[in-house]
Amino acid sequence: MDIAEVPSAQWGWSKQNPRTWHVVGLFIVGFLLLMLRGNHVGHVEDWFLLGFALLSGAVIIRDVWGRRRGWIK
Repeated sequence: MDIAEVPSAQWGWSKQNPRTWHVVGLFIVGFLLLMLRGNHVGHVEDWFLLGFALLSGAVIIRDVWGRRRGWIK
């Protein structure tokens, strides 16, 4: 990375922190699960919310596990 193109690279600010994205992902999972509480008459929405929350959680767990084992950098 060239410092002329990205001046913040000189201070080390150009990397993305995966832990930040993990926290954001957990917030999204929590938000999806909180949306289960509502005035749903037919519970089809609940199944979709639960499915997306489980899928998001699985992606986060896979990413954390892969980074700890060195499979993902």
